Amino acid sequence: MKQQTMPILAAAFAASLSLGALALPASAAVTVSFIQPENFRDLPFSPSDRAQVLKELGEHFAKLEKSLPAGQDLKVDVIDLDMAGRMVPNFRGNQDLRVLHGGADWPHMTVRYILTANGQVLSSGEDQLSDMAYLDRINIYSDGDPLRYEKRMVDDWFKKKFAADRRR
Repeated sequence: MKQQTMPILAAAFAASLSLGALALPASAAVTVSFIQPENFRDLPFSPSDRAQVLKELGEHFAKLEKSLPAGQDLKVDVIDLDMAGRMVPNFRGNQDLRVLHGGADWPHMTVRYILTANGQVLSSGEDQLSDMAYLDRINIYSDGDPLRYEKRMVDDWFKKKFAADRRR
């Protein structure tokens, strides 16, 4: 008798867990892909520096998932990237130098995105992100962050594009 009761209790417990899991709200997710980064207008010269820039930008996009409502997923394809300033080879040090003039060297990014919820497309498109006044605005990112201007530009785009959806 005990042997039959145990499997039934275990099955009931497993069923209650699976029902409970269905009742929890789905989490939001952001995925980013870099489409042919070797063709991007502006990335560091060294392969390791390029990989680091793409890794940090990808991680920054992923952090934005906290701002999406539960159950929404955002897929972003970065099609082109032109970082703030211009890269200058540094023959004396390990890393290349990024020189910022504040003229026509503002950050620019082309992205394609799809926002979905429960398999339904809520929004999609292709946008040109840029921040022409990148040196004239307050930046929440540290002066030591080499991607501070690009991150702020992505944050601004994300807030304008997806924050309005949260107020509905």
